[in-house]
Amino acid sequence: MAKLSIIARDKKKEELVKRYAAKRKALKEAGNWEALDKLPRSSSPVRLRSRCKLTGRPRGYMSKFGICRNQFRQLASEGKIPGVTKSSW
Repeated sequence: MAKLSIIARDKKKEELVKRYAAKRKALKEAGNWEALDKLPRSSSPVRLRSRCKLTGRPRGYMSKFGICRNQFRQLASEGKIPGVTKSSW
């Protein structure tokens, strides 16, 4: 599991991106790059990192399910993800 401080930092960045999304879009359409530079750095959506909703793991993230591959495998084998079955041939 990721450190709780890192998970909290990521959530804070997500809120910042949401808060400035409309303003960033308006400034980009107007072409006002100087004003865009004055906004907080972390308000850019590029700076976000996709993390597992259960553990906070940054690698092996499956965007369709919102969890990492380890948790996906565990939950799928327990039958807790609807529509997912183990393949066999």
